[in-house]
Amino acid sequence: MHPSPENVLIIGGGDCGCLREVLKHPSIKHVHQVDLDERVTWASMKYFPELCESNNDPRAELSYTDGVAFIEQAESTSYDIIIVDSTDPVGQARRLYTEEFYRACYAGLSDNGILVAQSESPLFHRDLILSMRSRMADAGFNDTATLFFPQCTYPSGWWSASVAFKADKPSNYRSVDIETKYYNNAIHQAAQAMPQFMLDTEK
Repeated sequence: MHPSPENVLIIGGGDCGCLREVLKHPSIKHVHQVDLDERVTWASMKYFPELCESNNDPRAELSYTDGVAFIEQAESTSYDIIIVDSTDPVGQARRLYTEEFYRACYAGLSDNGILVAQSESPLFHRDLILSMRSRMADAGFNDTATLFFPQCTYPSGWWSASVAFKADKPSNYRSVDIETKYYNNAIHQAAQAMPQFMLDTEK
């Protein structure tokens, strides 16, 4: 969705799978992953080492601190993409779903920056998805979208990520020559199709 991202921030994502996938893109110069609990990464390194194979990439930086505080203190327009790979919106993680947090992300993004946040299952959490997009818009983002995809290990087996665009939502998407097992340009296009029950709720 971004024409040529160079600097990426991942908030959460302690298992490092997201980090690995981001670093597959050749335009990336630096990825900073900020997770609250270092033990998540330790466990992933021990039990899921394939997820951590990019941890020592020179473009990767891993920090263990409060992601909300981190982005609130970040320099303006520091990142091309911010990915929120968070847990469910309970406990401390609730702060990652607020308008205040989205405002901090907006400030931390470059002029054509993109925010991507996991947004639970559309079958069980439709209202959460709609409220997230509303808060993103209230935080100043120009446009929003939600992408849907299968995720067999999560409740319902159907998951989503909601996206907020600081500038206009792109109408065309570039194809990148990277190795994947599932994702491709056609899958990306299909993931944007909104189920009718979501469209009906938006009316």
